[in-house]
Amino acid sequence: MIRHSAYALGATLYMPATRADILDVVFGEKIQGLRSLVVCLEDAVAETDVQQALSNLKHLLLGIEARGGRPSGGPILFVRPRDAEMAAVLNEWSLMRHVDGFVVPKLRLSNIRQWQQAVTRHELMLMPTLETPEVFDPGAMVELRDAMLEQLPGRIIALRIGGNDLMGCLGLRRSPALTLYSTPMSYVIPMLCGVMGAAGFALTAPVFEQLNTPHLLEQELALDIAHGLVGKTAIHPSQITVIHKALQVTLEDLNSARQILSESAPAVFKFNDAMCEPATHYKWAQTVIERAHWQGVRTECGNPSDTFGGSLRLAEWVG
Repeated sequence: MIRHSAYALGATLYMPATRADILDVVFGEKIQGLRSLVVCLEDAVAETDVQQALSNLKHLLLGIEARGGRPSGGPILFVRPRDAEMAAVLNEWSLMRHVDGFVVPKLRLSNIRQWQQAVTRHELMLMPTLETPEVFDPGAMVELRDAMLEQLPGRIIALRIGGNDLMGCLGLRRSPALTLYSTPMSYVIPMLCGVMGAAGFALTAPVFEQLNTPHLLEQELALDIAHGLVGKTAIHPSQITVIHKALQVTLEDLNSARQILSESAPAVFKFNDAMCEPATHYKWAQTVIERAHWQGVRTECGNPSDTFGGSLRLAEWVG
């Protein structure tokens, strides 16, 4: 049973499990405003450091236990094991009750059964990463989608698009002057949004690996949101505020969504000089309301708000 909305993820920060300050991050004492955190035992940890990382993870969980559990306002907490075999071991740790779920690295049709068998604690959510060469094949993604629906029903909070790994499959690395949408990802991301999104899966956007081009990050975020992606991986705390601001809903969209969801809405009407058709736009309106609930509302003057505040404009009914 999924306990969190995918829209609650916001900026998801990855931290190697070898770091000594993760407990402070979990309790909101080090990084303000963080909404989701992944403690990584996979790519961010060298093979020679795996045992140290596992020991550090256990100490983290013991630290959470000693404080009486995680705070209610702290970030959603995931662990990324190296593989299904490691996940099966972690699944048996009683202290994993302090974790919300696993990030599944390199999920593919050939290993989905292993993950199903490894993670038997159904309170643990799964966030699979799509980052293998098969991702470029729409047919393979249809097969993977159907397998996830059959073998992992109700377990997946969101699917991660592993942009850097996918670029690496092609021997490419993103240019510091371009968004991912000016690379072969301009094919992959829309395809995944269609194949997976149409089946009800939420998707989160790839990491933006440049730290000195915030304007380019903002451009990429606008494209992420236009494709329906619900969050974005962050590589540095400085990106968190930028990502969260981009994920906020505009007051105009919020008001439009409210009108579309109104029981008294006509079949077609005009609002803010745009045609609104509840039969077509109903699902969009629902996502706007949910996003506003978790990410807040950006008012017309540019000041963010964490509530649904603001006056509602009068709709202009067609007829």
